[in-house]
Amino acid sequence: MQKLLIAVDRFSTWFGKAGAWSAAVLTLLICWEVFSRYVLNQPHAWMLDVQIMLYGLLFMTAGAYTLAKNGHVRGDVLYGFFRPRTQATIDLVLYIVFFLPGIIALTWAGWSFAQDALAIREQTFSADPLPVYPFKFVVPIAGGVLLLQGLVEIVRCVICIRTGEWPSREEDVEEVDVDKLKEMVHVKDSDIESLDQYVVRQAEHKGGQA
Repeated sequence: MQKLLIAVDRFSTWFGKAGAWSAAVLTLLICWEVFSRYVLNQPHAWMLDVQIMLYGLLFMTAGAYTLAKNGHVRGDVLYGFFRPRTQATIDLVLYIVFFLPGIIALTWAGWSFAQDALAIREQTFSADPLPVYPFKFVVPIAGGVLLLQGLVEIVRCVICIRTGEWPSREEDVEEVDVDKLKEMVHVKDSDIESLDQYVVRQAEHKGGQA
């Protein structure tokens, strides 16, 4: 089971990283358009539409990736103080009540919109129209990947409720952990406290001399 969970994590990670390249393409296109518009005096009517679609692609493909890394923002400040089994119970209820209905509706509606766009060969409303229907298929595809990752998270919740521990995840780039950084440089909390006291004494000493 754990191998299957990790495999889905890796797929969501690959999907998100593939979509992340749209950020690089978007940056290059914006730079080129600025140069073309203000230096060459040759603006492109289709550029804004491309930028919007690339940003949408980046946004849609990031959902499953962020969920796989457990990176979505949690609004409950007390969540981190709960035991893993309690956290898993809360997550399981929220996944079933809110996540599944919303993502299923997104995927279903996205597929319908994409099919309608394909049927009429939908294009942008600009001087240089671009096809929209290929981009609209990103919605159900991204929704499907996010739904798959959500099912994996539900399985993780069930496992945690049974065992009392969260299953491991696919490792990736993470933010700097302060405690790990302290271990790397061999610094203890007592050392930091002593340094703080020294700085305070020095400041008081200089203040007394003044």
